[in-house]
Amino acid sequence: MPVVDRTFLPMTRAEMEARGWDAVDVVFVTGDAYIDHYSFAMSILGRVLEEAGFRVALLSQPDWRSAAPWRTFGKPRLFFAVSAGNMDSMINHYTANRKVRNDDAYSPGGRIGLRPDRATIPYCQRAREAYPGVPVVAGGVEASLRRLAHYDYWSDSVRPSILLDSKADLVGYGMGEETIVEVARRLAAGKTVRDCRDLRGVAYFLGASEAVPSGPDVAELPPFEEVKADKDAFLKAARTSHHETSPFNARTLVQRHGSRTVVVTPPSLPVSKERMDYYYGLPYTRRAHPAYAEPVPAWEMIKDSVTIMRGCFGGCTFCSITAHQGRTIQSRSQESVLSELAALGKDPEFKGTVSDIGGPTANMYEMRCTKPEVEKICRRLSCVSPTICKCLGTDHGPLVELMKKARHVPGVKKALVASGIRMDLARLSPEYMAELTNHHVGGRLKVAPEHTDPKVLALMKKPTHDTFEDFAAKFEAENKKAGKNQFLVPYFIASHPGSDLNAMIDLALFLKRNGYKPDQVQDFIPTPHDLATAMYYTGRDPQTGAEVPVARGLKDRRLQKALLQFFKPENWFEVREALLKAGRKELIGDGCDALIPARAPMAAMLSRRAKANKDLKEDWTDAPPAAPKKGYRPARGSWGRRERKP
Repeated sequence: MPVVDRTFLPMTRAEMEARGWDAVDVVFVTGDAYIDHYSFAMSILGRVLEEAGFRVALLSQPDWRSAAPWRTFGKPRLFFAVSAGNMDSMINHYTANRKVRNDDAYSPGGRIGLRPDRATIPYCQRAREAYPGVPVVAGGVEASLRRLAHYDYWSDSVRPSILLDSKADLVGYGMGEETIVEVARRLAAGKTVRDCRDLRGVAYFLGASEAVPSGPDVAELPPFEEVKADKDAFLKAARTSHHETSPFNARTLVQRHGSRTVVVTPPSLPVSKERMDYYYGLPYTRRAHPAYAEPVPAWEMIKDSVTIMRGCFGGCTFCSITAHQGRTIQSRSQESVLSELAALGKDPEFKGTVSDIGGPTANMYEMRCTKPEVEKICRRLSCVSPTICKCLGTDHGPLVELMKKARHVPGVKKALVASGIRMDLARLSPEYMAELTNHHVGGRLKVAPEHTDPKVLALMKKPTHDTFEDFAAKFEAENKKAGKNQFLVPYFIASHPGSDLNAMIDLALFLKRNGYKPDQVQDFIPTPHDLATAMYYTGRDPQTGAEVPVARGLKDRRLQKALLQFFKPENWFEVREALLKAGRKELIGDGCDALIPARAPMAAMLSRRAKANKDLKEDWTDAPPAAPKKGYRPARGSWGRRERKP
């Protein structure tokens, strides 16, 4: 028998048998490579189950074209736990322009093709095929955001709940530690998966003959058939579901799908600081499984980071963090964080720099509503938009204290902040700004103003642009005091609902006047469940019903993205087209505000010629195109020879 590292959860039958097991309780199927770090769902959930006394095995990136891999560990005693991975598989595979990505950060060597499209669905189906009758529990971001009828950007259609296609017995949405352990305990006690329907944070299908919940604690959404055919019904469903997300007052949601009904129970309650310490203090190796000969890019990025909290009360309409982790901030204790830093400082492979000490947002640590009686009934979608709620505790004191202690831990030379900074909160605390600027910035600080247009920012639920300018001024002032030469790296989004060419041109002018030349830009991708996705699909604001301009065509999206990088010669033709289309010809030429010169630079001509040659080659040679015309099909063995038309 081969030598097996027993510090990892078993990933092969040999590793299972090396532990003296003849079977396991739970087989966790995941679309990601196995990284034993709490930033990866399979690790934190697997460790929580293990500590609760269950035998867990990991089936990482299995070949979904056969049920054979699902039989690797034999029949699981309790259930299959299925997740597409840390990312939605469609976002993992495709760019905003629906082009196949060149790499997968969650796979060894960044290789693509190791998971299918909509991975949750075939993973659940193969589990059913391998062992009929074994319960299948789906979870993760992909399943969570698709628990109800939703708009799917990649097929440009409204799809039913993922429960319908996957045939999962249960979907656990949210972070899921408490849920998955309770499911395991109940099944181990002889109960059935139907006996788990009363849990918080789950979704399930009722049979045609089962009674549909009703009453004051239940909110019925328009049926799938209506939201698919009528955008008014879609908006109503989106608006209602988002207003039922507070764990303190959310109602059970029901949505009919033909003769069957999806039921979604209220979100799980926020976990205590003690439970957070427990989850993050489990015996993770912080390493990739030794079976991998190639590095996993996602692990390289987070291996020296430390998470201090989860959740986000920002409620940005384009972001899924609030939907998945919740609006309530859940923080670890200082002792727990410092203990992890101390262990990291003793690691011989650690170089002394903590790459990030933060979470979904770097500066929301220990921030909560100061009035529990208000929090109990509040249904605001954001605690900071359109203004910061007067009930929100915004004290940065606990975070500043933690940051000061973190940089004095033996073995830690520097603890950087790489998570997003909530600028409207940060500028309220001079002490935080000083601590951040003096000790926790590695030359560049990433921030996300996202746009300059007030209407677009309001639709995003982001603060007004003067917030960014005020934060930038304070950051610059602190830099001068400290004698440092550090810079802000602002992130902006192109093609967000509400953003038209005029708004993007104004943003481009702001970038030029302030000397910003973003190397990377974000192109809005409509993610299932998000409010911004509802705007994209319907062309209307779900809250007010007002019409919203939407860049739906790939050409329109390309023009908006080019404006964010107007300074690149290869974008000259797209920027010129955008300016002429918007009637802003005065921005072409040699004026102080001109975005591009009057004549195309040689680099633009060469770039255009190279693209034309590439397109011509793909159209007229036997070489395969860069991406399949009908979607991502890594199972296809060969393209074969294409016959030319006479």
